[in-house]
Amino acid sequence: MFTTEIHNFHQLLNTQVLGLIDPLKKANSGIDIANDSLSKLKEIVEKEDFENVPEEINFFKNIKPCPMSYLIYFSEMRSCESRKPKAGKRFQIHFFEKELRKINKFFYRNNDFVQYMEQGHSYMDHQLFTRNHRKNFPFTPTINYYQYPEFSSSHDMLWAKIQAMYRLIHYIREAIESLKPGTVETFSTHKHPILLWSGSKTALVELIYALFAAGDLNHGTAEISTITHAFEDFFNIKLDNNYKTYSEIKARKSTRAKYLEALIVALEAKMNKDDE
Repeated sequence: MFTTEIHNFHQLLNTQVLGLIDPLKKANSGIDIANDSLSKLKEIVEKEDFENVPEEINFFKNIKPCPMSYLIYFSEMRSCESRKPKAGKRFQIHFFEKELRKINKFFYRNNDFVQYMEQGHSYMDHQLFTRNHRKNFPFTPTINYYQYPEFSSSHDMLWAKIQAMYRLIHYIREAIESLKPGTVETFSTHKHPILLWSGSKTALVELIYALFAAGDLNHGTAEISTITHAFEDFFNIKLDNNYKTYSEIKARKSTRAKYLEALIVALEAKMNKDDE
């Protein structure tokens, strides 16, 4: 019911937002796309609702927080860009470090809920991610819950903010690194010259998108661009126009995830040989 909209959201995010260089333009474009996606999801919920409780939990735990987390992230990014000192690297660094301390305080205040989510628990999902109006919540509910009761559970907004804060940490760290002298040289020495990607670039893009889809990096908050930059740094390779390559992978007529299937075959063969 919601798959098409989430797919469209990620497609617009990758093609129209994440490639922008200017932070303010990126933030404003991201906010528009996230708001539009949330409005469409809200219309679907109002029109069709949920067939059962598991479907409702999945929506408020996994689907709605996706565009909502980006809305929060881009809003916070825009706020940082508009509030940071206009001159003086020392003042700008101090500003960003103060923002990091605020994020740490946020995680400390919500530590119980963060641990519940990051450890993959589900025993309280019926309280946290459904719209039942229970008074005794195990964690503090968010204001958003009271503003939009038919489109909110008590904790989907908080979960979205947690994911947004992970992205914001990455944005702030990159901002600080760009301001501190010698940062580029320091990070360049961390490359691994003996690890060179010798497969095709298409295969590497396939692997990157698989990791992104699995959501196993930064608790599912790592963006395609972030994963790509990490792989480029680690394997000393330059990847251009990833989305075009990904579109070509999707357009394959037979097996689309050819490289991933080749990895499975290679690993199975090695394990069988080791067992001999």
